[in-house]
Amino acid sequence: MGLFTLPGQRRLAAYQAELTNAHYAEVENMYKEMRGWRHDYRNHLQTMKGYAAQGDLEAVRRYLDELDTELARISPMLKTGNPMADAILGSKISLARAQSIQVVADANIPVALTTPELDLCTILGNLFDNAIEASLALPPDERMIRVYMDMKGMRLYICFTNLTAVGKQNKTGGRFASTKGIGRGLGQKRIDDIVARYGGWVDRNSEDGAFTTEILLPQ
Repeated sequence: MGLFTLPGQRRLAAYQAELTNAHYAEVENMYKEMRGWRHDYRNHLQTMKGYAAQGDLEAVRRYLDELDTELARISPMLKTGNPMADAILGSKISLARAQSIQVVADANIPVALTTPELDLCTILGNLFDNAIEASLALPPDERMIRVYMDMKGMRLYICFTNLTAVGKQNKTGGRFASTKGIGRGLGQKRIDDIVARYGGWVDRNSEDGAFTTEILLPQ
């Protein structure tokens, strides 16, 4: 029944492909914006030189402030030490903040991990998508996602916590029931499958007003 039947496995494979394509599209869009900004760099310099030649230092200051705001919007928002993690987390943080979700992130990851980039992308993307989805049920000023990643010996530790609009949830069959349809259920199963494949550990905890997922991946 469910995800363990052949139709369920097909739905899982289709969902995985859709999710992966979406993640890479987000990352590619972010880098396209950055390349566009770099392309315009000389024009920005010429504009500021023009203001400076006129002695209009206030205009130079305003222009620099505008450039700083724009660069902060499109540049990677997190420097973890791992380029792939920077790309996927940066795109998701940008997406969350665009929807008035506060993101507090602290991540330190080695450049070289034994976990394949595709699997790491799938784990982080699913965790962020679920957290964003749950956050949108809250008023904008109450939305918050906390991300923590670091090495614990030879294991990569990943922790996502998001505030929720619901009380404490109960597990069914070892998992928290999805309230958002098959997509979220498939996402959780995909995370579990990847973690199990590498001999890792995953734990989810629901409290009144908050939901936390913790993962340990051997490296």
